[in-house]
Amino acid sequence: MRDRIKALLDDGYGVRKIGRTLGLSHSTVSREVTRNRFGDDGRTPLDKRSQYEPEAADHKAYVRRKYAKYQGKKIQEHDQLREYVIAKLKAHWNPDEISGAMKQDRLPFYASKTSIYEWLYSEWGQPYCEYLYTKRPRPKKQRPKTEKHMIPNRVSITERPLGATNRTRYGHWEGDTVVSGKRTGSTAALVVAVERKTRYVAAQKIPNLKPESFNDAVCSIQTGVTKMLSLSLDNGIENRWHDQLTIPAYFCDPYSSWQKGGVENANKMIRRYLPKGMDLAAVTPARLQDIIWIINNKPRKILGYKSALQLAKEKGVLRG
Repeated sequence: MRDRIKALLDDGYGVRKIGRTLGLSHSTVSREVTRNRFGDDGRTPLDKRSQYEPEAADHKAYVRRKYAKYQGKKIQEHDQLREYVIAKLKAHWNPDEISGAMKQDRLPFYASKTSIYEWLYSEWGQPYCEYLYTKRPRPKKQRPKTEKHMIPNRVSITERPLGATNRTRYGHWEGDTVVSGKRTGSTAALVVAVERKTRYVAAQKIPNLKPESFNDAVCSIQTGVTKMLSLSLDNGIENRWHDQLTIPAYFCDPYSSWQKGGVENANKMIRRYLPKGMDLAAVTPARLQDIIWIINNKPRKILGYKSALQLAKEKGVLRG
């Protein structure tokens, strides 16, 4: 088959025409040519760079198959390690948390997060990819969200107190909203807040994205914590009444949601249980708090594998 692809390429055929001629998808042909042609590195003769040759393509495919079978083999061949990893995945731990817990607990077996991902992406681990947050066998590239709304008296996140930016003080928070699917026609949403230093997550359901609803939710979250010194937000319309809050608000630059990465990560964890497209009006307060409890009780690498709840209690971030 590779000989025929080479002959058609030499005749000036494009990948679509080659696909039709050989009865293959044009994407299959394109992938074959792209992955198995000569490279552009200095070791390849100038007259062969970026050229497709059947013998070289066969060799590259052989090498790829040869080494692919070793990916994930360490976990697959160690029964106790494999069972531990599977159990923690089903408990909604991610590979980094699983690896960190093994090291901290000094278990008689160990696998790095990279090894766990390799196993998951191998033929043996594919059935367990559904337990990842994304539920995908490969990570998906993220596109930046567009910020469309103007905020009155908007203060840039660059003017946020140093203790908030470098996480040296407790009490600085990030806020965001999680919305219902467009097809549901529902206006229900969640207000999510994360304390920057402890990574403690709080959430409240709101009936709509009106500024009044957002402010009410923030005030409700404030009653459960010892202090909220600042709140970092995006430029959504629900944040227009930030002046009416009792704390200063600071706003991310357009297309820069990474500037409040803590709450973006919390949203991703929540979406595991409340996937995109669903109607959040159907989520009961008890169900929402159960989800937040699971998230706050997970061991976090950034916290030395303590949980956010544990650290928040130790540092007096929570009331009571």
